[in-house]
Amino acid sequence: MNASRRLIRALAAATALGVGSLALTACTSGPGSEEEADGKVNVVASFYPLQFLAQQIGAGHVEVESLTKPGSEPHDLELSPQQTGRLTDSDLVVYLKGLQPAVDEGVQQAEPEHVAEASSYTSLEKHSEDVHGEDQDKDHEGHGEDHGHSHSDSGQGGDPHVWLDPVRYAQIAEGVGKKLAEADPAHKKDYEKNTRALTERLHSLDKEFKKGLSRKKTDTFITTHAAFGYLAERYGLHQAAVSGIDPESEPSGARMKKLHKIAKADDVDTVFFESSASDKTARTLANDLNLRTGVLSPLETVKKGQDYFSVMHQNLFALQNALGAP
Repeated sequence: MNASRRLIRALAAATALGVGSLALTACTSGPGSEEEADGKVNVVASFYPLQFLAQQIGAGHVEVESLTKPGSEPHDLELSPQQTGRLTDSDLVVYLKGLQPAVDEGVQQAEPEHVAEASSYTSLEKHSEDVHGEDQDKDHEGHGEDHGHSHSDSGQGGDPHVWLDPVRYAQIAEGVGKKLAEADPAHKKDYEKNTRALTERLHSLDKEFKKGLSRKKTDTFITTHAAFGYLAERYGLHQAAVSGIDPESEPSGARMKKLHKIAKADDVDTVFFESSASDKTARTLANDLNLRTGVLSPLETVKKGQDYFSVMHQNLFALQNALGAP
């Protein structure tokens, strides 16, 4: 760990509290003092999926802070000066380039010593509202625009929702584990062990999705937010989204007409919306077509008592019901 950064945090804490000496600082409970006392690695994660990785891999050796508060929309995040300062002082920053412009700018300004940038550990693709998945066991490389996606260099305008594919998420986990070991070499073996355990769970989840959706009656699901392109690709599904990658974008009349045709042609049963977003558009479309509504979580944030695996299992159950998979 970086001793000079520890000292900077201690001095900053003393200044913020109006303390006149370092001796008094050692007795306070101000920002940074807990890390000083327990020697934990200070990790700043940009939002929940990356916070979860750092917590699972770092376990008892890390103190993880998320820049995005629970229930907040990650895309709309604006950093406070204090949060930018924590980027500078952290032992490791974990973020996904292109998802949160404020974080991209903050990392560039702060220049933290150790950075784990998630898109550098896997490949991103450019997705449209319609993404047609291929056979589950095929590699996705080489598929063209007619399938609703094309491959993109990491962090260069690709669909950021890569964590919804457990296999790609496992690749990111491996990258985060290596960066934690660089920031804290003393616990390298623990990070390697925890990374293996986490990636094994993610590959088991992948198998659950494959098995759970293998006998589906239809491939198509409609969702208000085009966040599930990677999941659709992985499991041979067709994502038909009302809006694009940006959840705030408004659908055109032509898009709504196309969704009516897709729903009828592909025997769609359910229109999905996010639990943290308005269901107005989903209910309007569902009422027009006499369909049900349901919740499909993009896992950008989770409720208390939930985690990545519990919510992904909820997503699997919701898809099985909507697609007629026994």
